[in-house]
Amino acid sequence: MLRSTLLAGAVFLAATSAALAGPQYVDETGFAVSGYDPVAFFALDQVPLGESQPKAVPGRADITAEWNGANWAFASEANRDRFLENPEAYAPAYDGHCAYGVAQGGKVPGNPNLWRIVDGTLYLNINPPVVGFWEADLDGNLKTSEANWPGLESEAASDSSWLSLDANAGTYETLAPIGG
Repeated sequence: MLRSTLLAGAVFLAATSAALAGPQYVDETGFAVSGYDPVAFFALDQVPLGESQPKAVPGRADITAEWNGANWAFASEANRDRFLENPEAYAPAYDGHCAYGVAQGGKVPGNPNLWRIVDGTLYLNINPPVVGFWEADLDGNLKTSEANWPGLESEAASDSSWLSLDANAGTYETLAPIGG
C-alpha cells in the first residue's frame, strides 16, 4: 500500500512539474538560448546597470542535452553536467522569452547577449532599447513580469527571431552553437 501511494505521488509530482514548464523559446538555431551555454552566464562578470554585458558563450553542437522540450548546447561537458543536475538554476526565466516583454504582457524572443542575473535568476531581453526600459525600473518590471507570467506561461512560445531585428545588429559576434 505504501509503495503504491508513493508511486502515485511521484507520478502526480512529475505530471505537475511538467505542466508548470511553459513552451521553451527556440529560434531558427533549433536550440534553447539560441545555442548559447546557459551555465556559462553565471561565470561571466556582470556589469552595472546601463552598461553592456559581456557576450554570451556559444555552446557546442556536439555537447547538448534535452530539457523542457528543447535542445540545449553547452561550451563544455562539465557545464552540461551542471545543467542536468539542476536545470531550473541555469535556464533563463520565462522559458527564454524577453523579461520586459513578459512585463508588458506578451511573449517575445530573448536575445542571449542581452542578459542580466538578478538574485540568481537569468533574464534575457529582446534588443538594446528594451534593455534600457527594463533596467530603468528593474524592481518594478520584475514584480510586473512575475505577476504576468502565470497567465502567459501556457501560451505558445514565440515564433519570432531576435536575429531579424535591426536593433540587434552588433549584439553578437558569432552565432551559436559552434562546432559539432
